Amino acid sequence: MEKLLVLVVNDMVIFPNNEVRIEYDNLYDKQMIDIVNEIDDGLMLIVNPIEENNIDITSFPKYGVLGRLKLKMSVPNGKTRIVIEGLDRVELFGVELDGNFYKANYKEIEVPSTSDGKDYYNIVVKSLENYINKVPYMGNAILSQMNSVDNLSDLCDLVVSFLPIPYEDKKKYITAVDPISRAKYLLQDMRRDLKYVELERKIEAEVEKELNETQKEYFLREKIKLMQEELGEGNSKESEVDRLKKRITKLKCPAKVKDKIKRELERYDSLNSNSPELGMIREYLEWMTNLPWSNYTKDTNDLMKVKNILDSSHYALEEVKDRVLEYLAVKQNTNNLRSPILCLVGPPGVGKTSLAISIAKSLNRKSAKISVGGINDEAEIVGHRRTYIGASPGRIIQGIRKAGTTNPVFIIDEIDKMTKDIKGDPASSLLEVLDPEQNKKFSDHYIEEEFDLSKVMFIATANYVEQIPYELRDRLEIINISSYTEYEKLDIAKNHLIPKQLEEHGLTSLQVQIDDDVIMQVIRYYTKEAGVRELERIIATLFRKIVKRLLLDKSIAFYDIDDKLLVELLGKKKYSYMETSEEDEVGVVNGMAYTVFGGDVLPIEANLFKGKGELILTGSLGDVMQESCHIALDYIKSNMDKFGIDSKVFDEHDIHVHVPEGAVNKDGPSAGITITTTLISLFTNKKVSKKVAMTGEITLRGRVLGIGGLKEKVIGAHRAGIKTIFIPKENEKDLDEIPKEVKKDIKFITVNNYNEIYKKLF
Repeated sequence: MEKLLVLVVNDMVIFPNNEVRIEYDNLYDKQMIDIVNEIDDGLMLIVNPIEENNIDITSFPKYGVLGRLKLKMSVPNGKTRIVIEGLDRVELFGVELDGNFYKANYKEIEVPSTSDGKDYYNIVVKSLENYINKVPYMGNAILSQMNSVDNLSDLCDLVVSFLPIPYEDKKKYITAVDPISRAKYLLQDMRRDLKYVELERKIEAEVEKELNETQKEYFLREKIKLMQEELGEGNSKESEVDRLKKRITKLKCPAKVKDKIKRELERYDSLNSNSPELGMIREYLEWMTNLPWSNYTKDTNDLMKVKNILDSSHYALEEVKDRVLEYLAVKQNTNNLRSPILCLVGPPGVGKTSLAISIAKSLNRKSAKISVGGINDEAEIVGHRRTYIGASPGRIIQGIRKAGTTNPVFIIDEIDKMTKDIKGDPASSLLEVLDPEQNKKFSDHYIEEEFDLSKVMFIATANYVEQIPYELRDRLEIINISSYTEYEKLDIAKNHLIPKQLEEHGLTSLQVQIDDDVIMQVIRYYTKEAGVRELERIIATLFRKIVKRLLLDKSIAFYDIDDKLLVELLGKKKYSYMETSEEDEVGVVNGMAYTVFGGDVLPIEANLFKGKGELILTGSLGDVMQESCHIALDYIKSNMDKFGIDSKVFDEHDIHVHVPEGAVNKDGPSAGITITTTLISLFTNKKVSKKVAMTGEITLRGRVLGIGGLKEKVIGAHRAGIKTIFIPKENEKDLDEIPKEVKKDIKFITVNNYNEIYKKLF
């Protein structure tokens, strides 16, 4: 007998008296089917290998199925579709490899008939009827085919082909030659499947107890959960618990905190998966396990390196830089020093926040930044209680987590702009954060455990020290940052802003040149600010226009920006400073003003005309300056004889005092001696030099009081061409802050009493 080709099937079992459809895209199988198709009877041997991944002669089973190829056709997707009919169960022998294909001999198996066969036949039929009735996915089609089967062997082959059992279990039906053995397998498999069906119905019954119209989603989730429990598979909650346990094991935190986290994890594990509290506890555990309880960065020990980094990023600001270096030096010397809590106070744009970031960089620390301007809810600082939906920690803990270390540089911006209302007092909540005696045991309402903030370097920023709540001010080490002088702005522009903007605009010093005089004109007439933000924007505008010209007119490769080109690029001057009059006048004296934009000259004018002795004040004067005018006039009246003034002047004339630029509000305790000098000049008809200016407050007894902002005022007076300045004796110490190039052009006269000014001028 000629050997037949062997078809190896890996994913399905073909039974005798059964017809199946198969699709192939494997070249080997296609070639074999083509050979079988050319044979007249189309016979082949069909086997299921013992080991799928090891197909050789040793893996071929002893028994297989004799099959016939009934149909072969090619389909559009490139595959070959065939229909195979299983004929009979056969025994294989003489298996060999002929070229690329396996071939084998076979012989039919004789099934002995026994008296038990009929009994098993009836048992299988009854069991099948019961099975069909109880299993919802088993159809009745098999019942009609059973009528044409009259022996146990064919019945078993028919039933098992319909039964939804795994591929590995079906293979044993081919190798089981005895029909009674197959019948026993069949009864066991049907019984096991019925148990699965009963288990599923039990699960559905348990879930259905709590099911109502609004709990459909709950039903589905609970059903999946129970099925996973029966199968022994872990659900997502269990994997989450395992993940958190591993994280807690690695967490380095105080023992008290770790115990609290473990208790919360036990609560989380015990809660029902649909409990609304589950998400809240999970969020809390995420926060607690992600906080840097003991993660530190090591400070840079090279003081010179720290100094160079600070100097390269910011000009001047020596007091702040020295304070940082002092902290590092003492820390190295003692190895145990509490981080400072600084507050940088100064006008907008002078570099408070950027300096704080540079400090973090120089110390090799991470930085965290929050802005508390406009905050009116103390929960923003110390967090919400966990009883509230959507609760979260305060901004302090959020910043610490974001920084990822326990010793970052923590910047608290706009500390002078917090507000208080019915929701609480956030400034008072900051006390626990910024008090060195309390922040070692800072307690956030959400975290509910103490967190050590003593290693954090806090740097607060504010524009006005007066607006910082007193209780906070007492805890802060306040460092005043004054506005930049023109000469400081010039250095900043030359060494920082211009090189930075040249690089950003793709320019070099070989393409653009800008002299110091031109930079000074930009500072004086195109900007009016305490810092250098606007100056940087103007420089960027200049370079943008130069870049455009370079691209439009390539015949010009170099631009030297002079006065004419500056006006051409930026337009006419935006700002002007008060200039002294051309001639000396009666009743006009130069005062000195300090604004957020720097210093300026403030001429004060006075005039007399017939009247009843009234004092008229104009120029948008505040309460303090109005009081200064009344004090100056009363001081002069009480010393008329000393100043040589006739009393009729006060009885028969009205006195008008005016400060130019009436649209600008003016106030402050520094114009007293200027107003007094203006009135004496008016009453005695004596001129005061236009090159003289003065600043200081006066009392009714003529004592001259100290003032603030002397540095900026003197620079403004120098710009206006002033040569002599009267200042209070109290401010003599402030002369050290004035730039040398300004100090050498001005004569300073310090006074304690107004009589000293009178003797010098009149």
